[in-house]
Amino acid sequence: MSSTVAAQVAVENPANGSVVGVVPDMTPEEVAALAARLRAAQPAWEALGPRGRKKHLLAWLNWITDNRDRLLGLVHQEAGKSWGDAQIELLVAVEVINYVTKHGEKFLAEETPSPHNVSAISKRLRLIRRPHQLVGIITPWNYPLAMPMMDVPGALMAGAAVLTKPSEVTPLAWAEAVRGWNEEIGAPPVLGVATGLGATGAAVVEQVDMVQFTGSTETGRRIGIRAAERLIPASLELGGKDAMIVLDDADLDRAVHGALWGGLFNAGQSCVAVERIYVEAPAYDEFVGRLVKAAEELRVGHDEQGSFATDYGAMANEKQMEIVERQVADAVAKGATVLTGGQRRTDGLFYPPTVLTGVDHSMLVMTEETFGPLLPVMKVANEAEAVRLANDSPYGLAGSVWTSTPARGVRVGTQVETGGMNINNAMTNVFQFPLPMGGWKSSGLGHRFGGANGIRKYCRQQAFVSERVNVKRELHWYPYTHRKAAITDAALRMLGMHDWRRRLGRPAK
Repeated sequence: MSSTVAAQVAVENPANGSVVGVVPDMTPEEVAALAARLRAAQPAWEALGPRGRKKHLLAWLNWITDNRDRLLGLVHQEAGKSWGDAQIELLVAVEVINYVTKHGEKFLAEETPSPHNVSAISKRLRLIRRPHQLVGIITPWNYPLAMPMMDVPGALMAGAAVLTKPSEVTPLAWAEAVRGWNEEIGAPPVLGVATGLGATGAAVVEQVDMVQFTGSTETGRRIGIRAAERLIPASLELGGKDAMIVLDDADLDRAVHGALWGGLFNAGQSCVAVERIYVEAPAYDEFVGRLVKAAEELRVGHDEQGSFATDYGAMANEKQMEIVERQVADAVAKGATVLTGGQRRTDGLFYPPTVLTGVDHSMLVMTEETFGPLLPVMKVANEAEAVRLANDSPYGLAGSVWTSTPARGVRVGTQVETGGMNINNAMTNVFQFPLPMGGWKSSGLGHRFGGANGIRKYCRQQAFVSERVNVKRELHWYPYTHRKAAITDAALRMLGMHDWRRRLGRPAK
């Protein structure tokens, strides 16, 4: 949670309310000045080429790893996470930087397509990728270091300057990472951070040439509209309501533990978290019994740095807690049963693992995004009902199917309308960097990262044509004549038609 004091934003630990630090609440004018400095540095950064940029990115990776305790300590405090949940944020930084530096030169290489027909044989064709000069990356509060790390290395590798806007709720770890880039490793000044409230984020959208936004569907729509008005590209990774389908032949031990980690990691505050579970009737009772028992064994709290004494930590703010409480109250009022959990703790913003049964799609917990540690479980008759209910949602970010039969996993998984699908795992598609990560329906627009597109999306494509042989005039240039028209028509028929009657210009019978 945060509060504004003069031109600063105080950052509080949601586990105990202590102030962890303060950051500037930057004005639109300050954002514009920062954007101008980044733009001025970008041409030299682009001129380094992929190999030159790779050296700076790997130096940054070394600095991040050397300073992991400082960075992860900030994540741990500003987000109120368990120390175990905080650890994965370093993994993301390491994996993404290594992936983009390993493949960046290949992904950005100039392409030389062949002419499409004989008439174009005199042309030399090239596809050149040039970065957007200034990319804006706006990220949410749930993973203070990992969220920008999913986007920024790809944009830097592409040759863009990058203006980032972290959430005002958790800006400290990322601001420190940016300081490391600018002050510790001798990198060119092409990475900046704009801290502040909503007006700061809006100012970033006004200054950049391309925007990558991760956050709520409501805010994403507003950013997409403004980007369209400015005629700049926008990539949007938005909300989710990911379904977990447990078939009757699933390994229930693995499915239960997958549901716990996939649904409760980071207190359930993940866009790709398991948010609703559909279990085939023959497996339902046993699955629910095991799930409740395992949920009650989880440790909730804000442990000491390095202790690994708890499994997940606090909710990010009171607003998020209220969403969880509202969904549970709505479900209970409509007939759901709370088998474990269901009440916030009195010490800090902690909410226990909560399993609900007797749920249906009249309840908010099954239809609205939660972002909290709730596991609503619904019994279904068969695969078809599970798929129908999974698709009964405006969201389509990711999902999972649990079965011991590979063919069933493929059959069911390919029917679910979602950008990512996991068989016998949860959330893992996000970490498979050769694959695209993005949502369908109201879960987003475009792909956030993955494969060549994770770098190329930050570039503009330039179609480059040059002449192999220079002649005084092309056949189709002025002046038009009957003779040139006849030659052009004969060539068009011979090269473009697919049967000899039309190639020879014979009349139809």
